[in-house]
Amino acid sequence: MEPSVKPGRYRHFKGNEYEVLFCARHSETQEEMVVYRALYGERGLWVRPAAMWNETVERDGKASRRFAYIGPADGRTPGE
Repeated sequence: MEPSVKPGRYRHFKGNEYEVLFCARHSETQEEMVVYRALYGERGLWVRPAAMWNETVERDGKASRRFAYIGPADGRTPGE
């Protein structure tokens, strides 16, 4: 099954950037999970359900993706 979130850099709707490393499956529920790293501070490693990663959120009356893809992890712009 193809992951619903591709690896690369993402910007959270609150402004911080993260790198998606890969997607994995929860061993009990088979739920798709996103494994990612913060690109600031201690650069912690985190996991979040893909369904939550792909959600649309509303802030200040404007709807946007919780995480927006901004490019490959190596810093190149898409298409290079």
